[in-house]
Amino acid sequence: MSTIVVFGAGGTAGSRVVSEAVDRGHRVIAAVRRPEATSYLPAGVRTVTGDATSERSVRELAPDADALVVAIGGGERELWRNAAENLVTTLRGIPAAPRIIHLGGGSTLLTPGGTRILDEPDFPAEYRESALGQADALDYYRTAADGVSWTYVSPPPLEFHPGARTGHYRTGTDQPVTDAQGRSVLTYEDLAVAIIDEIEQPRHPNARFTAAY
Repeated sequence: MSTIVVFGAGGTAGSRVVSEAVDRGHRVIAAVRRPEATSYLPAGVRTVTGDATSERSVRELAPDADALVVAIGGGERELWRNAAENLVTTLRGIPAAPRIIHLGGGSTLLTPGGTRILDEPDFPAEYRESALGQADALDYYRTAADGVSWTYVSPPPLEFHPGARTGHYRTGTDQPVTDAQGRSVLTYEDLAVAIIDEIEQPRHPNARFTAAY
């Protein structure tokens, strides 16, 4: 059994990571900005006020954890880079620091031509700031996260939605995983499976991976 802290545990992705971890017998700490609004989380989850961009929050929660899952959203572009930088710099000062599992953006994946999906001319303008923020976080992990253990997880860039948990998926690295029809599809539930699988059996240390059916 691992102790897993989930930042953003009240969100669409974070709540599913919490449920998947609890179902597998892990101890879960849900770190959210408003604990009183998360009564829908599974029984047995410890809910605390926490913020991935706060050094104090990370220092308080990290010593007892095996993994810190970052599933935050809804902020300005700087949010994701700030979270990544805070986690890395804070964890460097903690002995036997937990691993970072950062749920990032699918638009940071690459096209067959090698360009980022977020840089395509038809990329929706309303998602650009958050996509750039997640790209900033990935760049930071890759260039400045020495001394800590991290994994960045990208969902499919388009067809990613709540649905059924099948327990099945395939993984890739920097390009979307596609099926025979060229589609890259995954539910939040099965991305949660992939994240907890990665915590239980690390296969992508200090790297990014993506998953789809």
